[in-house]
Amino acid sequence: MEYVSTRGTVSSRGAVSSRGAVPALGFCDTLLAGLASDGGLYVPATWPRVAHGASNATFAARAAEIIAPFVGDEIDSATLQRLCREAYASFRDPLVAPLRELGENRWLLELFHGPTLAFKDVALQLVGRLFDHVLAARGERITVVGATSGDTGSAAIDGVKSCRNVTMVILYPQGRISEVQRRQMTTVQADNVHAVAVDGTFDDCQDLVKAMFNDAAFRDAHRLSAVNSINWVRVLAQVVYYFTAIEQLHMADSTPVSFSVPTGNFGNVLSGWIARRLGANVGHLIVGSNANDILTRFFETQHMTTASVVPTLSPSMDIQVSSNFERLLFEMNGRDGAATAAQITRFRKSGKLSVTAAQFGEWIRPVFRGHRCSDADTIATIAAVHREHGVLVDPHTAVGLAATAACAEPDEPVVTLATAHPAKFADAVAQATGVRVDLPAHLSGLMSAPERSTAVRNDLAAVQAFVASVSGAR
Repeated sequence: MEYVSTRGTVSSRGAVSSRGAVPALGFCDTLLAGLASDGGLYVPATWPRVAHGASNATFAARAAEIIAPFVGDEIDSATLQRLCREAYASFRDPLVAPLRELGENRWLLELFHGPTLAFKDVALQLVGRLFDHVLAARGERITVVGATSGDTGSAAIDGVKSCRNVTMVILYPQGRISEVQRRQMTTVQADNVHAVAVDGTFDDCQDLVKAMFNDAAFRDAHRLSAVNSINWVRVLAQVVYYFTAIEQLHMADSTPVSFSVPTGNFGNVLSGWIARRLGANVGHLIVGSNANDILTRFFETQHMTTASVVPTLSPSMDIQVSSNFERLLFEMNGRDGAATAAQITRFRKSGKLSVTAAQFGEWIRPVFRGHRCSDADTIATIAAVHREHGVLVDPHTAVGLAATAACAEPDEPVVTLATAHPAKFADAVAQATGVRVDLPAHLSGLMSAPERSTAVRNDLAAVQAFVASVSGAR
C-alpha cells in the first residue's frame, strides 16, 4: 500500500503535487511524516475492501485485521497483532468500545473507556506504540507536535509518555478547554512531553502546527511528526469501531446502521465515511455541531464559510476550520490534487469554499446529515437522557444525541458516538442533572497533582523557538 498527498495528482507512479513532486510513501513513512511536505494530507493510493468479521472477535483482533491491508508487509502480522493487544489492554471495558441501548433502534457507542476517558485513546494508544516500534527498528527519534481542542492532547501524551524515541509538544488554547482536559496534559511528569498554552483558539494552534510543517528547514531539522488527525494512521485506527459496532449489533448483512458523530474537525466522521468506503454496512453519517456550525451550514447550503470561534460547553468542537474535510474534498475532485490545493488555498485566504451541485448531489446529500445544537439544547439533552434512561452523558455526546433526534428516521438504526466520559465535563453535567460525576479511580488524584505547562504567545517564531529548545530528534 502506498500513500499519496491530497495536494498531488495521482498517477501510476504515485503523486505529483502542484507545489512540487511528492513521492508516494509506504505505511511507516506516512506514519512518521504526518503532514505531506506540500501541505496536503496523505490518503491511500487505493481503497481496499474489508469484510465484516465475527461478532465475538476481540477489538484488538479486529483492529489488526482491518488495519493490515493498509500496512502491507512493512510490519509483520504477529507484531501488528501484538501492538494492537498491548494498545487496548488498558481499556476498562473488555469490549473496548461497547454499545449501550437507548431505546428502540438507538444505541450509544461508548468510546471513553481508555486511560484518558475520550475516544481519541482508541487511536492514540495504538499510534504511540507504532511510533516506538518503527523508530526503534530504524534507530531514529522524532519530535511530535500537535494541537488540541481538549482531548487529543491528553490522549496523545498518554500514548507516547513511555516512548523512548519520541519528544512531544502539544499546543492547547489557553482557557478554552475544561480543567480536567488541561490537567490530564499538565500533570504528566514525563520528561519527553510538553504541554504549551497558546493565547488563542484551537484554530490558531492548528495553524501554528501546520506552519511548522510547511517550514521545510525547521521540519527536517527537528524531525517533526504529527499526532492530530492530519496523521493518516490516527484516522485509520478510528475506522475500526465503526466495523465492530455493526458487528456487535449483528447487522453486517442486514439493515444499514447510521452513525451520529459530534465533531468539529471532521476526522471522526471521516473515519465513518472511510469505513463505509471499505465495505462496512454504514448508512447515513449524521454530523452534530455546536454553535461553531461550519459543517452543518455546509450540509445545508453546499458552501463552507468560516466565522469567529464561539466558546461553548462542548469545547472540543469549538473549531471553524475542519482540516480533515480536505481528504473528502480530494475524493470529490476525482483525486485531482491541483484542484484540491487551489480550493484550499482560496479557502484559507477568503474563508469561503464551495463545491458544485453535481459533487454535492453525488458525495454529500446521499450520505451526510447535519444539525447544530446550542448550549441550552445541550443541557436539555443531558437532562433528558438522564431522566429517561438513567444515563449520564458529556456535552459532546449530548450534541450527537440531539443530532440523532433531529435527523434520524424512527425506524433507522442509529449509533451515537459517546466521545468522552461525563466526568471530563462534570460542571456541565451537574448543571443539567444535579449529579456530580466522579473521575474513575485511576484518575482520583488528578485535581490535586502538580501541573507543568509553558505559556507561549500566539506567534510562529515563539512556538518554533520552544520546540527547538526541547527537541531531541536526530
